[in-house]
Amino acid sequence: MPEFKIVVSDPEAKSDRGVAVKVIGDPELSYGIEEKEGRRIPRAKVHPELIKYLKAELGLITVRIWKDKSKGEKVNLTLHAVPDNSLDFQVIKVPEELLREKLGVGEAIGEAFRTRAFQIVISGDKAQKLIGMKIGDRIDGSIVGLPGKILEIRGGSDLSGFPMRPDIPGGVKKRVLLSGPPGFHPREDGERRRKTVRGNTITEDIVQINTVIIYPKKR
Repeated sequence: MPEFKIVVSDPEAKSDRGVAVKVIGDPELSYGIEEKEGRRIPRAKVHPELIKYLKAELGLITVRIWKDKSKGEKVNLTLHAVPDNSLDFQVIKVPEELLREKLGVGEAIGEAFRTRAFQIVISGDKAQKLIGMKIGDRIDGSIVGLPGKILEIRGGSDLSGFPMRPDIPGGVKKRVLLSGPPGFHPREDGERRRKTVRGNTITEDIVQINTVIIYPKKR
């Protein structure tokens, strides 16, 4: 059976709306095999006003914790925010095992943001439904835990990192002459290279599928 890593981008998430937070490990929050394998996003307790302030309408937040800021070393935790009025506005509780696995500590200082992108691993019948779909097709967001949302397939790649291209039909792998992405980023104007790429159709050889959330147009 196929297995895919679905990357979901939220085009309405802004990069400048963060809040400094204290991150506390909570042994009561589960961090099991589903979370460790990336099949489910870990849950975190968050004050509802913080969720509202971050405009995290999907219920997803990302906490960035610096391990060594001078070296640019950081850990990003994508979390499913569960409202908890008992917490202070700037306190987030996460699974203790997750925090110790990533940082080796029980508490840390970080910054919370509305999640701009996240990934979920799917397999079995869910993954099978994507076989034969193409770049540009739209799927129900419930496949990644976002019921009521629509995702548009924007691309993907195989195990070797060869990217899918919208202009190549089918599930083929072939070498083609490219003048731009995906698959080639020219360093000079007019530069062209022959590169190996994948077609626009999802097959079992694809391992990552890139999607974006489609929001209703604002009037």
